[in-house]
Amino acid sequence: MRLMLALPGAAGRRHLLSAAALWAGAMLALAPPAWGAVPDLTGGGAAPAAAETPTAEPAITAEREIGQDAQIRERITGIFAAIDALAGVNVAVEQGVVSLSGSAARAEDVAEAESIARRVAGVVTVRNDIERDVAVDRNLGPTVDGIVREARALLRMVPLLLVALVVAVLAALLFYALARARSLWQRLAPNNFLAELVASALRFVGVLFGIYLALKILGATALLGALLGVGGVIGIAIGFAIRDTIDNYISSVMLSVRQPFRANDHVVIDGDEGRVVRLTSRATVLMTLDGNHLRIPNGTVFKAVILNYTTNPERRFDFDLGIDADDDPVEGMRVGIAALRALPYVLDEPEPSAWVCDVGDSNIRLRFFGWVDQRAADFFKARSLSIQACKVALESAGFALPEPIYRLRIDPRTAPILTALAHPAEKAGSAAGTRSRAAVPAPGSASAPNDKRVVEQAQRAKPSARSAATTTEAHDIRPDDHIAELVHRERALTGEKDLLDGQRPTE
Repeated sequence: MRLMLALPGAAGRRHLLSAAALWAGAMLALAPPAWGAVPDLTGGGAAPAAAETPTAEPAITAEREIGQDAQIRERITGIFAAIDALAGVNVAVEQGVVSLSGSAARAEDVAEAESIARRVAGVVTVRNDIERDVAVDRNLGPTVDGIVREARALLRMVPLLLVALVVAVLAALLFYALARARSLWQRLAPNNFLAELVASALRFVGVLFGIYLALKILGATALLGALLGVGGVIGIAIGFAIRDTIDNYISSVMLSVRQPFRANDHVVIDGDEGRVVRLTSRATVLMTLDGNHLRIPNGTVFKAVILNYTTNPERRFDFDLGIDADDDPVEGMRVGIAALRALPYVLDEPEPSAWVCDVGDSNIRLRFFGWVDQRAADFFKARSLSIQACKVALESAGFALPEPIYRLRIDPRTAPILTALAHPAEKAGSAAGTRSRAAVPAPGSASAPNDKRVVEQAQRAKPSARSAATTTEAHDIRPDDHIAELVHRERALTGEKDLLDGQRPTE
């Protein structure tokens, strides 16, 4: 049985073809990525899948309605007529292709015309042949008009600007009033330096808060964010450039809180010794023991090992004395300790002490220790006189303080070595296998054993002669107050701010 279907006319066939094309496009658009490449019906190979296409442009229909080009041209021309800058642009449309010609004053107008044409429905593509009009009247007029409009808008904003300015000033004045309450911040802060730092921070915050309120009223808070971002970047760059100054400033804050020393304290900071004059916001000022003015950066002071002699006035001194190798070291220590105890400036508690430090080639080194109160006695003078007292006591007790010598031992199994310069008594002693010291008597002396005794008597006689010639000033052990007086004078004459607070405890 044959089925006969009536075929539609030409208009009907066009509608069927359009519907089929739309259906095929929809099916291809909905195809999943797993289908892979779409076959190319023209025989040019497989076309890439729809999922791999970054942007899909609308499909160009095969049929167009009659009069659609005229409608597109009329629509674009009407839009351009409503815009003064695009009034000189000509529009031509053929098969959905829009051709723009003519002239525009600015490059922005040329781009805007093309953008408007592309957004009209039914436009396939746009050919932009608009030329830039460089005439003075066409370019100067819009610029002047824009300036006039901005000026009028600014005039209309003058009342709002005044209100924003008043609010910003009031907010800043409020924070400035809080910063001027010095008595409050001095009670809350550990010292005046931190109180001034808090006041400065309040003034800075007040200015920022006033600017924020003003921009908030004007509706330009985004501008504040941009300014803060730029300020942060600039602050980081400046921070790297002046990191040493910032380190000193932060160290000043920490030192003012910790208070590791007082004015006129005798300290040693990183190997530099002197008396403290003051602590400033940048450096610690010392008066060295030779009267020089020394500034140490606070960054160095904060990280350095600080030795403070004034915190504990009791200070121990020590010195070494050598006795003969044949002498009794325990008896020598007893004699030296007794001499130290007899000195009025040596403290009884802690007691003086001594020990054997070393046994050398020709002597035994004894180390003596004693304590003095630096408020009543100068440390270096006390140590010097203590050395002299122990030396005199040891020599008076029969101890020899020899110079470095060498001993020669003669092996009795070998023949003695005789020289022309040897003394007859030494030759006899060498031949008998006895031990002798390498001390050659001077020509014409009576005998070698007597020479040692004469030398010891002469050594014991010398200290008494020197003691008789010693002046009273040499025995004056009172502390030297000259450096302390220089410090007091420096603090009185210089008006530089001091961060040290004598009413707060030291660290």
